[in-house]
Amino acid sequence: MSVVIDGRGLEPPEPFELAMDALLDLSSEDSLTVLLDRVPHPLLRILERDGYPHRCRTDEAGTVTLLIAPPGGRLP
Repeated sequence: MSVVIDGRGLEPPEPFELAMDALLDLSSEDSLTVLLDRVPHPLLRILERDGYPHRCRTDEAGTVTLLIAPPGGRLP
């Protein structure tokens, strides 16, 4: 299952908190997509530290899409 959080327009730290809560509920088959207005550097550091596979892209409109899989999981 893929979970999507649209954090665009939310003030920090709300997108960070929503993403961290969603990460706790991910099963090994799930993935999390977070849509943001800016690159979430603090969240990226935590994902690196805790072994979450992830990919971050910014589209032409400026939306940052962060795709996250659980540790040991694979990105779709």
